[in-house]
Amino acid sequence: MVILNKTPFLICVTLVALSGCGDVEIFGKKYGGGKVVDPGPDEFSVLPTKPLEIPTDVVTLPAPTLGSKNRADLTPAVDAVVALGGRAEALESKKIGSGEQALLNSATRLGVSPDIRAVTTKEDAAFRAKRKPLLFERLFKTNVYLKRYEKDTLNARRELERLRRMGVRTPTAPPAN
Repeated sequence: MVILNKTPFLICVTLVALSGCGDVEIFGKKYGGGKVVDPGPDEFSVLPTKPLEIPTDVVTLPAPTLGSKNRADLTPAVDAVVALGGRAEALESKKIGSGEQALLNSATRLGVSPDIRAVTTKEDAAFRAKRKPLLFERLFKTNVYLKRYEKDTLNARRELERLRRMGVRTPTAPPAN
């Protein structure tokens, strides 16, 4: 009889303890037990190489340079630019093109903060220090990062509807339901 009274309590404790063992995915990273779980290699990031070319005269080959590109490696971005009629050397250039200057001027019209990453890191640390983890977050080492910043996150669908009500054309957005 005593065993029957403890059984529901033990079942509840077991369920609560096991619920903290699940993985949570945030921004493509899986978190389990408060730590990042390594999902392993991404099979789509492994690309086959181009066929090796055997030179006719090995004596005239240039000396290898450390850190240089391998001619057998695939270059999908360069291949796409060339296939669409663009110039591959434009991808390597650090100069601002004439077509990009208007975009850059528009983006920097209100000023540019060169230390923006340091500023946002400091603000994030202050935000987290002010809002300590709750009891169950500490007990089960769960991550509620996205929930904490939910009110600061832009809701894309709501913003799209707001822009449409204002009469702003949104031709590349999905159609309204």
